[in-house]
Amino acid sequence: MASGDNRVQPGTLYLVGTPIGNLEDLTFRALRVLKEVDRIACEDTRQSGKLLSHYGIGTRTISYHEHNEAERAAELVADLQQGTSIALITDAGMPGISDPGYRLVTLAVQRGIPVIPIPGPAAFLTALVASGLPTDAFTFRGFLPSKSGARREMLREIAAFESTQIFYEAPHRVVESLADVVVVLGEERPVVVARELTKLYEEFLRGTAAEVLATLREREGASDAGVRGEITLLIGKAAAGSVAASRKGLRERLAEIQQEDGVDEKTALKRLAKEMGVSKSEAYREWQREKL
Repeated sequence: MASGDNRVQPGTLYLVGTPIGNLEDLTFRALRVLKEVDRIACEDTRQSGKLLSHYGIGTRTISYHEHNEAERAAELVADLQQGTSIALITDAGMPGISDPGYRLVTLAVQRGIPVIPIPGPAAFLTALVASGLPTDAFTFRGFLPSKSGARREMLREIAAFESTQIFYEAPHRVVESLADVVVVLGEERPVVVARELTKLYEEFLRGTAAEVLATLREREGASDAGVRGEITLLIGKAAAGSVAASRKGLRERLAEIQQEDGVDEKTALKRLAKEMGVSKSEAYREWQREKL
């Protein structure tokens, strides 16, 4: 099925996908290219060294990461223009997907340097196909904002989207992020947390936002280490008729509960917190934000 000349060409930039966990996921083509190029640009030479050592790849390496990307991209393009063949790899997955690479690729394209992708695994696609959520339409959005306010704003933006939304998330923030999902999108919103993909402790937590949040909170409380591992968070599309509810402000919903149940504000806030699957204090803080 191969076409053309498969040999590594001089003055060419190769974007090589590497395993996201299991080292056996490196393709035959990627292995050959990594052995044949003149140099390998690595996000972390120590981390990549484990992969290269495993496969007996002795190609010279050079660092290329977010802190030296601007300067190093220019250096690498200059080498490419002199005929050096270079493979770009990151710690895991495809270069440029929430990892360094975009600046180098853009500069290479601008200078007319051939850029050839060598396909490999990507965590967000791996998580999606096994999630059980719809795969006919989806959006990958990289990492969620680290601050709750910005994170909730992004969640409000996707509330009505009729497609699966995919994010990467840090393990120490995933509980907070799921709490925000419950507050903004509702406790019944379907979510999946994919953890440690292709590794020994690979795990998929599937359920409603409230159910998965409860599971992770229980684990967090039972271990000083909290939630561990590389995490992909997938959020299913809103159920029919639930978009309006997810957009409804807390003040409006609080007033509804007071009127429907004939209770005071304090009791209504307690019931609203239960409805959202969060603590009363958390519901109160969100209510105060809306009042500002």
